[in-house]
Amino acid sequence: MKPLKYLILILTMVFTASCSRADEDLDVLSQEDISNIILNVKDDETGITQTYNYTVNSATNPVIKLTDGKTYTVNAVFLNGNEDETESIIAAKDEHFLIFDFHGSIINFTRIDDESSTRTDGNKLGLVTKWEVVKAANSSSPELILTLIHDAVSVSEAQNGTAFGTANGGESDAVATYGISN
Repeated sequence: MKPLKYLILILTMVFTASCSRADEDLDVLSQEDISNIILNVKDDETGITQTYNYTVNSATNPVIKLTDGKTYTVNAVFLNGNEDETESIIAAKDEHFLIFDFHGSIINFTRIDDESSTRTDGNKLGLVTKWEVVKAANSSSPELILTLIHDAVSVSEAQNGTAFGTANGGESDAVATYGISN
């Protein structure tokens, strides 16, 4: 009877070890691996850049100050502590896509990523974007919900309601909420 107990114990240990998280794809960035999502918002007229740092699980959200009629170039940066995960996203660009959902703001939005952050299907990730602000605060509490999608079946840069970009399938690697003010 003892050899059977040892066999069951050994099989249990082997099964447990074979199901470890270390076997996952290296390009999978879970919400736990992204601690901060930073938007560097540069006023195209003045050249002045403001940084808005969303911290995962924070009680408060940063508020992006935009001026009606101005144009901004925005760069998104993803951090895990002090480590920049943006390059990991670019390295696995065909597995990632950003959706920008502007609630209560009217913004003309364009993805201006270069070749390094353009997927092989021709869609740009959205790490570098241009925002032409028509009306920053078009409601009582305007906000941007930024979602990093992983492993979507297909993506589109097209606007869908208030969101710029859609994804079929996949899962969220990270979601950040920013307030918007004028």
